[in-house]
Amino acid sequence: MIAPGGAPRLAAIASAVPAHAASQAEARALVARMFRGSEVGSERLLAVFDHSGIERRHFCMPLEWYTHGHAFEEQNALYVEHALARAGLVPRDLDHVVYVSTTGIATPSLDARLSLALGCRQDCRRTPLWGLGCAGGAAGLARARDLALAEPGARVLLVAVELCSLTFRLEDMDKRNLVATSLFADGAAAAVVEGPRAYHANGSNGSNVAIELLGSHSTLWPDTIGMMGWTVTGQGLHVVFSRDIPSFVRERVRPSLEGFLSAHGLSLDDAIHVAAHPGGAKVLEAYAEALGRPAAAFVHAREVLREHGNMSSPTCLFVLERLIASGEIGPGEPVLVSALGPGFAAEYVLGRRAA
Repeated sequence: MIAPGGAPRLAAIASAVPAHAASQAEARALVARMFRGSEVGSERLLAVFDHSGIERRHFCMPLEWYTHGHAFEEQNALYVEHALARAGLVPRDLDHVVYVSTTGIATPSLDARLSLALGCRQDCRRTPLWGLGCAGGAAGLARARDLALAEPGARVLLVAVELCSLTFRLEDMDKRNLVATSLFADGAAAAVVEGPRAYHANGSNGSNVAIELLGSHSTLWPDTIGMMGWTVTGQGLHVVFSRDIPSFVRERVRPSLEGFLSAHGLSLDDAIHVAAHPGGAKVLEAYAEALGRPAAAFVHAREVLREHGNMSSPTCLFVLERLIASGEIGPGEPVLVSALGPGFAAEYVLGRRAA
């Protein structure tokens, strides 16, 4: 384990959501109207809205916009426009920008546009990460840590932006499209990670709780490629995910976590604060069973899901932000950020509150 003071630190974290909010009841009613007369519009299938654990979500466009068909070109143009606006950041003296997103495509990549909009130096380096889906927030935090560890004087900005609602296809009558419509939402999160030299030179930068980032771990399970992701068609992005994900979490997550924690002198029996990506209500239940923890251990993840839905990559950063703000993490106590995504894969980041 890295000695105290020698690890990169999470110095600041913030989140943002679009202006257009809708209750789950409003979204359900709209989908029922759009799919009236089809199997996907049946009360039996629409019940997925009622059991999602979600009360409210935010979207980059008004609900009525989704009742009309839109070409992929229009959807992606809106992705570029709104992704930049949702970051809500101010210029900083940054050395590196890591940009995470999966719900749209842009070349030049949005990290270039974001860096210019922020007023970054011309020599600020950029790393776009695409295709990591729900695991992207944890993976992006891990890569920001790697960069700050390799260059101890560096300040790295991580930005995760997803506009899941723009992937909605009105003509898609697949049941998975209905489930996605009941679950996903739009949001953004940003974090600043500093190398140890930069942190000690600048102090806490106003951060109430600095989290030392001790290590990260990735697990890519074989024969699971078809469990989650996108099918890219001429009409846009078609969601793919398996109903077996909660069962998979119960069976596979614990062994992959145990090895990672053991390498850092910890086990799941220790008092570790967990910031888990709330993929859905059933996934959170599976996490609690797999890790042998009470439902109360995932209260922040459940609140984020209830208030914002599943925003894909930024969601675990929303949970981490709430966990830090709660004041529950005592000096020296460990924190685990965990997220699952396409691959099928897991991304973990282990931290501890600085003394």
